[in-house]
Amino acid sequence: MARHPPDEEDAYWSREIGQLFREFGSSGQGLSPEVAAERMDRTLQHPLSRDSTPSAWRIFARQFRSPLILILAFGALVSLLVHDWVEAAIILAIVLGSALLGFIQEFRASTALATLRQRLALTTQVLRDGQALTVPVDRVVPGDVVLLSAGNLVPADGVILEARDFLVAEAGLTGESFPVEKRPGITAALTPLAQRTNCAYLGSSVRSGTARMLVTRTGADTAFGAIAERLAERPPETAFSRGVRHFGFVLVRIMIVMVVFVMTVNHLLERPAIESLLFAVALAVGITPELLPAIITVTLSHGARAMSRRGVIVRHLESIENLGNIDVLCTDKTGTLTQGVITLSEAVDHAGRPSREVRRLAYLNAALETGIDNPLDAAILKACADAPPPIESHRKIDEIPYDFSRRRLTVVITDDDSPSRHLIVTKGAFANILDICTTISRDGIPHPLNVAERTRLIAWFEARGTEGYRVLALATRLVTARPRYTRDDEKDMTLRGFLLFLDPPRTDAAETLETLASLGIQVKVITGDNRHVTAHLADSLRLPSKTMITGAELAGMRDEALWQQARAVDLFVEVDPQQKERIVRALQHTGHSVAYLGDGINDAPALHAADVGISVEGAVDVARESADVILLEPDLKVLRQGVMEGRRTFTNTLKYIGITTSANFGNMLSMALITPLLPFLPLLAKQILLNNFLSDLPSVAISTDRVDAVDMERPQHWDMRRLRRFMLMFGSVSTVFDLITFMILLKVFEAGESTFHTAWFVVSLITELAVVMVLRTRLAAWRSPPSRVLLGTTVFVFLAALTIPYLGPVAALFGFVPLPGLILATMLLVCAGYIVATEAAKRWIFFR
Repeated sequence: MARHPPDEEDAYWSREIGQLFREFGSSGQGLSPEVAAERMDRTLQHPLSRDSTPSAWRIFARQFRSPLILILAFGALVSLLVHDWVEAAIILAIVLGSALLGFIQEFRASTALATLRQRLALTTQVLRDGQALTVPVDRVVPGDVVLLSAGNLVPADGVILEARDFLVAEAGLTGESFPVEKRPGITAALTPLAQRTNCAYLGSSVRSGTARMLVTRTGADTAFGAIAERLAERPPETAFSRGVRHFGFVLVRIMIVMVVFVMTVNHLLERPAIESLLFAVALAVGITPELLPAIITVTLSHGARAMSRRGVIVRHLESIENLGNIDVLCTDKTGTLTQGVITLSEAVDHAGRPSREVRRLAYLNAALETGIDNPLDAAILKACADAPPPIESHRKIDEIPYDFSRRRLTVVITDDDSPSRHLIVTKGAFANILDICTTISRDGIPHPLNVAERTRLIAWFEARGTEGYRVLALATRLVTARPRYTRDDEKDMTLRGFLLFLDPPRTDAAETLETLASLGIQVKVITGDNRHVTAHLADSLRLPSKTMITGAELAGMRDEALWQQARAVDLFVEVDPQQKERIVRALQHTGHSVAYLGDGINDAPALHAADVGISVEGAVDVARESADVILLEPDLKVLRQGVMEGRRTFTNTLKYIGITTSANFGNMLSMALITPLLPFLPLLAKQILLNNFLSDLPSVAISTDRVDAVDMERPQHWDMRRLRRFMLMFGSVSTVFDLITFMILLKVFEAGESTFHTAWFVVSLITELAVVMVLRTRLAAWRSPPSRVLLGTTVFVFLAALTIPYLGPVAALFGFVPLPGLILATMLLVCAGYIVATEAAKRWIFFR
């Protein structure tokens, strides 16, 4: 719970600003750097971000949460109860070894991921002694004055000091889906959080406008901290996590059947109960890939590091698998399909003639606006940089910031000719400006904007769009001077002209789109830009442009109709932020795995809804926080590399699961079947655990393995039926050769208990290593070499399997004896036959 519950005594929202300044030792100029530093030292910040990195102790403790570790611990406890100290020590040593192996790999992965995330740390602007400074969000302290604008995430709780059309999305706190307006004032002490219009809270984001806020609560003391239990909840289950869970259920069922069978047989044979119980426990552990959680983390973190070298930073590890599985990519066009370098081509009057006056008014609007930074304003300022129009004679009176419903931005300035009048200068989307204009400027004189004129302007606008120009309109209005202006003042305006922008397509975009198509990924363009510009771009990139839906058409379309349309439509144009999210959800509803690439405020809802939200390093805060993957360059070529790395990571994870479970299943099934026929157990519990531990060592290196090209061609998904067939088929092949081994040892060599244990340990371990080399690829094993790390660890364990029986103290500890040369040679021949049979079975299965 928060340390400051919202009661009447703590109701800072009900107090005067002056009183709050005194309480927090602050002012409208903010804190001094010295006071802020002193408060930072005294304030304990609790990380509430979902990107927080667990401590080393927490990672180590996490290794013991596995039910498999608990099974081993149970076996050790049984050994201790019967005073079998050696057995207990061996089991505990293997438990600790497995935990340490998992800890080392997962800690390295966690540290590497934390290093990557530091590049994406959020910052905010605060006033320190009246100077605007950019500081990390976790350095904000009570008493700071924070400067907020569209696209920012609110870094703390606080009271609004100043605001201009300040709309905040706070659905995460209040459940209200629409942005709410915040403004200075006082609300009653017992006002519910959702109705405190003079406050903004951590966990919300700025949709439009600007504001100054006095920080009153930070970290765990915030309203968000009061509901921090949400952060402890597990995020929505991904397809990968769901697959692991279902796979676990399959293993548990097999494990229960096998353990019950073994216990029953040993009971009927009147074997010692404790020894039988330990054997059954070891058998249960032996069939299960107990390093699976660590292997998944290691494989995904290896993928994250590899992707970072290619310009892709992963914020959430599980999104790597999702990235590899996407079959639809929804993207805006600016900066991904286009070069992202927008230039002002022309400033023209209503007749399309170059106009210095339109350029001057556009410069005034762009230079004086203080809301959200945008590339169009930057293009205007850059185009006028050589000879900027003078603005010293104009004083800015007010601003009506841009938002995605009005799609225009207004500044109000003093008029050159009369101090009693103000000039409203508005620029924005063509249709949205035309809607508020009643006159048109001809030679500086307003004339009525009639129907015929509107028709001509619309035709001219569409013609420019088909040529690839993005067109903004500009309008003005002279009004009697007053101190404040609102959206209601954007009316009865005079159309002054147009601004034509160019953003040419990327030279390599068409080739990259073809590559994505070859990977089974369909690209859909979702943009707020007009249909003509978007269609022109699609044609230039050889994208289909005949299937198009506009935002207006989408607004009148039922969900059921959109589900049918979304698959076939390639271009969604003139859409708003909520419609972008709706499109993503419609595609998901029809069974697609969807990635969304965006970098603006209007992309945040869709980024959050997508299976994989993708943004860029320079995106606005709310877009970056909504994304799972960050591209260091807004380039589809970089994204393609990320998809390939995601597929490689997923494939290697499935390799471990398939190979380990089939090998373990075969060996454990063999021991379960032979148990009733032997006068002794086929392996001691400690020998099974040692075998399982050693065979897992090469598995850690699977994350570095190469992947066949065929596995990279299409998105891959969990297929439990295929995985079950894989386990049963190759496990059965293993069992056949195990039974052959048993017959040879018992009938040919008449092996005693110790010799049988030793020979079978060597064979089972070597065959598990061999199956890694054979089943890691669909190709013939000799045509697809493994990675050097995987090969090296496999050779190391192979040599260990051959030498352990001859290492006196170690062999005696585990109950092994040296093998005669003839038996060892025969066992190696059996292993060679197993390799040939497994290779043949693999080719038959994959051929089918």
